[in-house]
Amino acid sequence: MTTTRTTDHYPTRHHVEAEAAPTPRTHPTVWGTDADGPFDEAALDEHERHGFTILQDFITPTEVETFTAELNRLASDPTLRGDERVITEKTSGEVRSVFQVEQLSEQIDALTRDPRLLHRARQLLGSDVYLHQTRVNYMPGFKGTGFYWHSDFETWHAEDGLPAPRAVSCSIALTPNYPFNGGLMVMPGSHQTFVPGIGETPDNNHAESLKEQTVGVPDEESIADLAHRCGVDQFTGPAGSALWFDSNIMHASANNITPYPRSNIFLVFNSVANTPVEPYAARTPRPAHIAARDFTPLH
Repeated sequence: MTTTRTTDHYPTRHHVEAEAAPTPRTHPTVWGTDADGPFDEAALDEHERHGFTILQDFITPTEVETFTAELNRLASDPTLRGDERVITEKTSGEVRSVFQVEQLSEQIDALTRDPRLLHRARQLLGSDVYLHQTRVNYMPGFKGTGFYWHSDFETWHAEDGLPAPRAVSCSIALTPNYPFNGGLMVMPGSHQTFVPGIGETPDNNHAESLKEQTVGVPDEESIADLAHRCGVDQFTGPAGSALWFDSNIMHASANNITPYPRSNIFLVFNSVANTPVEPYAARTPRPAHIAARDFTPLH
C-alpha cells in the first residue's frame, strides 16, 4: 500500500532550471558496521567515500554459464513477446532489459537470497532488505545503446516515492566488461551530492525512459562540475565480477559499437525502513514490475 509522502529532503523535477541547484546528501551511505557482514571496516570506509565497490570473481564460472543460459532463454522466450516486463532497443528492436526477473527464473530468484548478496546488502543498509527492482540487461555487440548520466535515486524518489537514498544496487557481469564495450561509468564520490532534474514528469514516463531517459537527467553544468570534482571511473573486469553501487551515484554507459556483447544481472536492494510513499514528483507510481510494492524482507 502506498502511504502519504513524508518530508521531501531531495526536491526534484523543478519547472525552472535556476531552482534546480545540487544539494548535499543528508543521509549516510553505509548504515551498518564491520560486525554486521562480510565487508571489513576498510571496505566500508571506502564504499562510504567512493559510493561503489567492485568485487572480482563474485560468482563462479559455472554460475556465469548457468545465468547466461537463463538470459538467453528469456530473450528468446516467445511467451514473453509483448510482455510489459520486456524492454526492447529503440532502434533495433532487440531485447534491452527484462524486469521482475526473479519471477521468471528460479535460478535468479535463488540468487537474490544468496548469502553473498543478502548479507552485504543488509550490512550496507543496516537493516533487513527487500527487492525494489530486478532486471537483466543485454547490450548486444554493434547495436547496444547506452544511458545518459543520471542518478537512479532521482528517478526512484521522483517516480517511485523512495524517501531516502537508502538503497544499493548490485550488478553482476555475465560477460567481460572492457573499457570499450559500453561498460558502466561512475563518478566516485558523486553520491554525496543530489542533483535534481528539471521539468514535469509526464504520465507513463517509464514507457520511454527505460529505452532512453530524457526526464530527470541532470543539466550539463552539474555533470561537468561533478566530473571535475570527482573524476570518472569505470566498471571493468571479467565475467563473474560484481559492482555494488549507491543509489545516488552519478553513472552512465556509452553505446557498444564493438563486436563484444555485454550483459548483467541487476538487483536493487532497499531498506525495509525506506519503503516507498506517494511519488514526490509524479502523479502516479510506476508499475510494480519496475518498482516493487511488496516489501517482504528477503530471507
